[in-house]
Amino acid sequence: MISTTIDQEIKKAMLAKDNAQLRGLRAIKAALLLAKTEKGSSEEITEETELKILQKLIKQRRESADIYRQQNREDLYQVEEEEIAVINQFLPKQLDRAEVAAIIETVIKQSGATSVKDMGKVMGMANKELAGKADGKLIAEIVKEKLA
Repeated sequence: MISTTIDQEIKKAMLAKDNAQLRGLRAIKAALLLAKTEKGSSEEITEETELKILQKLIKQRRESADIYRQQNREDLYQVEEEEIAVINQFLPKQLDRAEVAAIIETVIKQSGATSVKDMGKVMGMANKELAGKADGKLIAEIVKEKLA
């Protein structure tokens, strides 16, 4: 589970006085604690849910970084990029576009999809198959291309 690793990494970052690492780790821990309390204190969150939370954190930071870059706020942009790097350490290796396209081809064949009308069905299967390994935006883009 990612949550146990985070606690250990926070201790290491505190001892090393690594503020960027510590900031990112604390953001992860806060998001995981929030998710745990939302579901109820008796339920443990799954590893799949943890991966979704991490992807959400990265997406939020990328959007913020883009806004900061547009506003010429390099200092804030740099903070977001540092946190993205920390969060990425806990995600599985991201697949490149060609690998994602190959997996989506397989999913389309399995589902029997023939047109853009079947996009919802294909997206559901593709998201399960590629959970944590690819960005949802990229998956949607490739599915749309293949079904068009």
